[in-house]
Amino acid sequence: METQAQPQPSAAVDRAPAWPFGSVSDRQARLRDLYPAWTSHTLDRVLDDIAAAHPDRPLVVTDDLDWSYAEVKRRSERIAAGLVAAGVKPGDHVALLMANHPDFVAIKFGIARAGAVAVPINFLNRRDELSYVLAQSDAVFLFTMDRFRDLDYLGFLDELAPGWEGRAGGSRFPRLKAIVVRPDAGIAPRGGLTTLADFQEQAPAWTPIAHPGPTTNSDIIYTSGTTGAPKGVMLTHDMLARTAFGSTYGRAFEDGRRILFSLPMYHVYGYVEGLLACLFVGGSIVPQLKFDAAMTLRGIERHRATDVLLIPTMTMALLDEVAKAPYDLSSLHAMISSGGRSPSWIWQRIFDDLGPHELTTGYGMTEVTASATVTRPDDPFKRLLHTNGRLRDVGPAGDLASGGLLVSYRVVEPLSGEVLQPGEVGELQARGIGVTAGYYNKPDETAAAFTADGWLRTGDLGRVDEEGYLTLVGRLKESYRCGGEQVLPSEIEDLLVTHPAVFQAHVVPVADERMGEIGVACIVLRNDAAVTAQELIAFCAAHLARFKVPRHVVFLRGDEIPVTPSGRARKFLLADIVRERLNLGKAS
Repeated sequence: METQAQPQPSAAVDRAPAWPFGSVSDRQARLRDLYPAWTSHTLDRVLDDIAAAHPDRPLVVTDDLDWSYAEVKRRSERIAAGLVAAGVKPGDHVALLMANHPDFVAIKFGIARAGAVAVPINFLNRRDELSYVLAQSDAVFLFTMDRFRDLDYLGFLDELAPGWEGRAGGSRFPRLKAIVVRPDAGIAPRGGLTTLADFQEQAPAWTPIAHPGPTTNSDIIYTSGTTGAPKGVMLTHDMLARTAFGSTYGRAFEDGRRILFSLPMYHVYGYVEGLLACLFVGGSIVPQLKFDAAMTLRGIERHRATDVLLIPTMTMALLDEVAKAPYDLSSLHAMISSGGRSPSWIWQRIFDDLGPHELTTGYGMTEVTASATVTRPDDPFKRLLHTNGRLRDVGPAGDLASGGLLVSYRVVEPLSGEVLQPGEVGELQARGIGVTAGYYNKPDETAAAFTADGWLRTGDLGRVDEEGYLTLVGRLKESYRCGGEQVLPSEIEDLLVTHPAVFQAHVVPVADERMGEIGVACIVLRNDAAVTAQELIAFCAAHLARFKVPRHVVFLRGDEIPVTPSGRARKFLLADIVRERLNLGKAS
């Protein structure tokens, strides 16, 4: 099999003159005029300021309803009043188990308005995962759906805390005092519950409280990492607001940008780069409950979305879908495809088949509040091909003491800690006012995450060039040694996805008596594609050194790949699947 041809920088850099919003520099100048100096605010205050200026503009747009800024503000006030009446105090932790419903937005700002700390929970969590987060976060209040897809959250609560309707968390969750349920539409709610509608209707009129302020925690967002158990990342109002404005500024939002996404708002990608970022230009979000390529394209078409947030696997699915049927994507001026490694052929295909004028990619993590590097919309095409962007220019939101940045990176040799020169590969470490202070109630993990001089160990391998552009190479803990030689799975994965039959490739190591560790390639095939394991191993052998060639190939469906909310494969769980499929037994 031959690899796909490398894309050439063609029309991708010549599309901008056709659109009506002016240059990147013009739009950034307008944002500097609107926000000449940074003023730290709580997230509810950010909402209120835009609601005062544009009360009737839509903030949340779905197939069934539109909520204006004024409506979201009003609903958030009712929720905040209900929380205060229920005894929730500033600094208390309020858990939120909610898909991308409009109610998520109102509840999120309601929690912020009450001075409480939101604990958004992955709504795909099952019983024991839900139990862990509720207990570890010290949540005193829970907003939850009754169900989502095949997940019965009320059934989980019945098993975890019998009788919770009357006494909430019981002995298992002694801090949890109350639970409010959003019933599934069209299904009568179970008796004895406090529904979200009841909670809002019974709330007293809102009376503003003495808020603890923008430098206090707004969110504790749990990572579902690629290599270990979840940890609650603490993020302040000011960190989130600055980073969201940085997205607005770095991608040069026009007035009223409309952003469509199915990425969950319990994760920083959809939450910060979508919901919070759109606020600063009086824009709107079009949140979808799940990713489906056809539904995404129909959503852009129906709601005239101007921007879409994607991870690479979503982007590839859109490209496959538009090859099947035509869609009117004329409103789509901008896209970001980020959150993982992309095959090099994807970028020209995006311009050719989806037609955005501006396309960006970036790199970040929950611990740095979202994306900390991003390509500029007017960057040369080669930056999309070869980098994950440069240190993000956040305009007036930057920290003057750190050169106007929120996050800085350095590259160090993983074992010695020696700081490396530009272009050399090592561990990426981060520092700045956009970096978390640590993990909630995990002092040992927090201490281990930072160097003695205060830099966050990201666990990612990469390099930074002379111009500040960062290129992600892989995960430090995912590299392995085969016969004494170090192997970076990303190198093998990048090759495998050039094969025309391969949609996704994830390489994990397993123990081997002779070689120490060997690689196993987990492959998701393209629709209707056929290829054998032997053919893929031979394909790798033709391009890679012998010690890098995977010993085994395991074929999986896309829904069998365990992923983080940002779409990155959870390699330690994938390794368990591999060992079971190959009958290798558990890791020692």
